[in-house]
Amino acid sequence: MLRIAALTNLLLLAAAPALAGEADVLKADVGCDSQLVCNFSVTVRHADEGWDHYADMWEVLDPDGEVIAVRKLLHPHEDEQPFTRSLAGVQIPDGVDEVTIRAHDSVHGYGGKELVVRIPK
Repeated sequence: MLRIAALTNLLLLAAAPALAGEADVLKADVGCDSQLVCNFSVTVRHADEGWDHYADMWEVLDPDGEVIAVRKLLHPHEDEQPFTRSLAGVQIPDGVDEVTIRAHDSVHGYGGKELVVRIPK
């Protein structure tokens, strides 16, 4: 009987949703030169749980939702929350006045808090 209870608990834990939730963009700073080549510094919060569930990238999107740039995050940040990472040399297309920054995690994908930032000119 004890074995059945232990097996039942194990199955319930395996079926439980991941606790870390989605990755949220908290802050984004952008600086651009006269040719609209920009540097982004983005702060993300996610309750990383190790290699199986962590914030694994953030993206810069134009107003139509097209990806302009991607910053891959190569490891979990379990002990560094929130964390800030930069991406330099991003060419912003002509006519784009603002971009959306969104984060991605390895379990939920997208869905956390996004941030819209104006492109300085």
